[in-house]
Amino acid sequence: MDEQPGLRERKKDATRRQLSNAALDLFEEHGFHNVSCAAIADAADVSKKTLFNYFSLKADVVLEVARKHHVHAAATVVREREPGQTPHGALRAFLINALVERHPITGLSDDPEVLRLNRLIHTTPVLAEREAQYQEDSRRLLAEALIEEGASELTARLIAAQIQGVHLVLVAENTRRVMAGESPDDIHPDAVAATEHAFHLLEGGLGDLLRRPVPAHTG
Repeated sequence: MDEQPGLRERKKDATRRQLSNAALDLFEEHGFHNVSCAAIADAADVSKKTLFNYFSLKADVVLEVARKHHVHAAATVVREREPGQTPHGALRAFLINALVERHPITGLSDDPEVLRLNRLIHTTPVLAEREAQYQEDSRRLLAEALIEEGASELTARLIAAQIQGVHLVLVAENTRRVMAGESPDDIHPDAVAATEHAFHLLEGGLGDLLRRPVPAHTG
C-alpha cells in the first residue's frame, strides 16, 4: 500500500535536513571546497545519487533548506494581502510580525543553526554568491506578482528592487548585531523602528530628502 503523500513529504524533508546538517558540519570543519558531495552523502548515510535527487548544487545542500521559503515570501505576501493594503504596506506588516517572531528572514534570530549558517556564508564566497542568486529569484518572483496586479514590467521591477533593497539592508544590520553578540530582545526595538522608517521612505518616496541647499546670496 502506498504511503500517504503527507508522510512521503515528511520523509523527503527529513532527508533534506539530514543532508543539510551533515554538510554544515563538514563545511565548518574542513571548508566548503575541501568537502565532496560523496562525503556529504556518506555522512548523511545516503547514496550520492540520493543527494543529487534533492540538490543540484553543493551549495544548495546547506542553503536550500534554509532559504527556499524565503524566496517566495515577498511574492506570497503581495498575492495574499488584505483588501485596501498596498504591496509595500503588506510587506511592512509581514516584517514587523516576523521581527516579533525572531524569524530568520529578518536577521533577528540567534538560533544556533541560523548563526552557524550565517557565519559560513560570510566566510565562503561561493555560498555568498549562491545566496545572491536566491535573492535575485525572490526579486523576480515579487516583480511577477506585481505584474499580475497590473504594474508594467519596468514599474514592477523597479518596485521589487526598492522593496528588496530595503529588506536586505535591514536584514544585514540585524544579522551584524546578532553575530556581534547582541541579544535579539535588545535589538528588537531598533529593528522595528528601522523597518518603520525604511517603509515610510518607500511610501512617501525620497522627495526632498537630502536636497543640497542652495547657497544664500550675499549682498
